[in-house]
Amino acid sequence: MADTICVMVTKDTSASPGAAGSTGGTHRWQALAVCLVAAFMTLLDVSIVNVALPSIRTGLDASEAGLQWILSGYALTFGLVLVPAGRLGDARSRRAVFMTGLAVFTASSAMAGLAPNIGWLVAARLIQGAAGGILNPQVAGFIQQLFQGPERGRAFGAMGAVIGVATAVGPLLGGALISIAGAEDGWRWVFYVNIPVGIVALLLAWKLLPAPIYGDRQGQDPVGMALLGVGVVAVMLPFVQEQQWHGWLKWALVPVGAVLLAAFVAWERRTAAPLVNLSLFRFRSYSLGAAIALLYFAGFTAIFFIFTLYLQNGLHYSALEAGLAITPFALGSGVASAIGGRIVSRFGRPLVAVGLALVLIGLGVAWLAVELHPGREVAWWTALPLLLGGLGSGLVISPNQTITLSEVPYTEGGSAAGVLQTGQRMGTAVGIAAAGAVFFATVSNSGGDWAAAFRHSLIVVLAFVLAAFAAAVYDMVSDARAHAARHARRKHRAPR
Repeated sequence: MADTICVMVTKDTSASPGAAGSTGGTHRWQALAVCLVAAFMTLLDVSIVNVALPSIRTGLDASEAGLQWILSGYALTFGLVLVPAGRLGDARSRRAVFMTGLAVFTASSAMAGLAPNIGWLVAARLIQGAAGGILNPQVAGFIQQLFQGPERGRAFGAMGAVIGVATAVGPLLGGALISIAGAEDGWRWVFYVNIPVGIVALLLAWKLLPAPIYGDRQGQDPVGMALLGVGVVAVMLPFVQEQQWHGWLKWALVPVGAVLLAAFVAWERRTAAPLVNLSLFRFRSYSLGAAIALLYFAGFTAIFFIFTLYLQNGLHYSALEAGLAITPFALGSGVASAIGGRIVSRFGRPLVAVGLALVLIGLGVAWLAVELHPGREVAWWTALPLLLGGLGSGLVISPNQTITLSEVPYTEGGSAAGVLQTGQRMGTAVGIAAAGAVFFATVSNSGGDWAAAFRHSLIVVLAFVLAAFAAAVYDMVSDARAHAARHARRKHRAPR
């Protein structure tokens, strides 16, 4: 796999003349920086709100259902628009779509910060999530367009660092803002902080992002959009509402969603202007990479959810203390993502497998640390295991994204990234719901043993990461067999 991915990344089969030349060498990295700042804000808002919920409850006298919709509403609308937005950017103008999403995200952040009641805040979060879903696929599309060869790996490495750090540092930043601004209104600054950053990023985006290089300018496939959108929501809704929507009826939506997604695939195969080019899944790099991403994000994002619950609810850590406890994972992920992006062209999928193995080891040691030292000092005992897990995570996210998109034509980079990120969002919803269900069931059945709840739910996380590791190993074995078969054919044809 190492020599295969080296060829894939170094020899860019999808680039066309001028693809990377629409903005200068230095400006390409400046344009990427603008994209990553915007992506950081949207991904940060997935995790930063978790520690702000007690402050929101106090400030707006919010119900449990309202608080849940602040989280789940953002996730639902984010995942709903990813693929159509990626397709729109590919076919029309990535710069225009990116700037539209960024402008709406900035405005909806102001709307959320000014919210006088919980209904207003939920509506703002729905709009904010959709705006984040609009701009995020454009980032991967710009990377496909602007960078080639090893530089593309480094660019995806920077993107992977943003994903890892934004997810992990959210609780720390949220806790710090609430500590400074106060418990009653501190949550408002979680949203206000986006406004100046968004305005500056908009001005820089207009100046630095390249002019459109149009791909397929056919129609936008409204039937495909409807089938995919309703199917994704039907699958995700029972998981994101798992704790608030009681009863079994919600799970009936999952098979309904599966049928709609199957209908979407059938429609895409027959329509002249598909929303998603399904032939991409013929590439093992794309299909297995998407599966690894889905499974890993199911475990990866659930870590922060259950650890924060354990620290804040079980050990009565403040929001800031809980954020600090998760910081080692963020630091490890940020450092390793940058390194992973630089070396992925040399090592390929084995690098992802090594990263997944480090995550398994780190989380396994964290499980043991909580078993042996479940008290207030647990943050110190888990710091090194989380750092190791973070280092492994950095070797998973950006290298896997680089490999997954390595054979995708740049004209389809946005829609391909949208499919990939939709899978990540669905994995996140399933993972948090599964780990959360085990966590709360253990708390209830054990009479409030929060440490046991964390350990039991961490087993669910480890299972998802182990499944991702198995997929990476399968890819390596398949590649080794293919390489051996090619070598045998060459040897058989060689003159004697």
